[in-house]
Amino acid sequence: MNRMSQSLILTLLGGAVLRITVLSTTYTDYVKPGFRPFLIAAGVVVLALGVIGLVQEWREGGHRDGPHDDGAHPDGAHGHDHSRVPRVAWLLCLPVFAIFLIAPAPLGAFAARSEEAPARPPVQPAEAYVPLAADKVTPMAIGEFIGRAWSDHKRTLSGKKVTLTGFVVRSAKKDRWYVARMQMSCCAADAIALKVAVLGAERPPDDTWVEVTGTWIAPKSGKIPNGTAAPELAADGVAEIPQPIEPYE
Repeated sequence: MNRMSQSLILTLLGGAVLRITVLSTTYTDYVKPGFRPFLIAAGVVVLALGVIGLVQEWREGGHRDGPHDDGAHPDGAHGHDHSRVPRVAWLLCLPVFAIFLIAPAPLGAFAARSEEAPARPPVQPAEAYVPLAADKVTPMAIGEFIGRAWSDHKRTLSGKKVTLTGFVVRSAKKDRWYVARMQMSCCAADAIALKVAVLGAERPPDDTWVEVTGTWIAPKSGKIPNGTAAPELAADGVAEIPQPIEPYE
């Protein structure tokens, strides 16, 4: 890889970053929305470095190949650039190809399909859970639903209808499936799956985004420790929806 190739890759990489942050919201498939300003700044810097490198190579190439260039160089290279970097540097092309050609989707059912104990969201103090209206359906994040089901001793979920938004994940048990959402602290690499078991409704295909309306099913026994099984929801209705702009919680 010569300097011209290096500069070209930097230009493409910077352009790819700006494409998913400035021209679209694709970046939310990989990182939290708050990182957008930093990604834009990084994209601008990388793009500028690439363009500067291309311009310098073009000017130096024109000088070497000019009518007054006799081809004599101290290193005997006859005007050719023999500078090289390790071949592994070509791996920088992979993010560019991934963004422009593949456009990886956000994490979904495959990443959340494990039947192991579900991830526990951050525990909120009891006073953080405000009472829910009894005469209307309350839209709620899956993380909050799990937190109320596991940590709210006042059982503010009891008898209250809520709507959860997430994607469909099949279960090994025939009587249920999961509505899930991935929660990340920084980027998709550290995402964990938050899942609520849905009972009483036919399962849509995996990875279908849905709004599930229903009521919490309180555990029949207090002997099962919180965190060993996903909370359960008796579904009243399931509606398919487009993927949200921000797919993660």
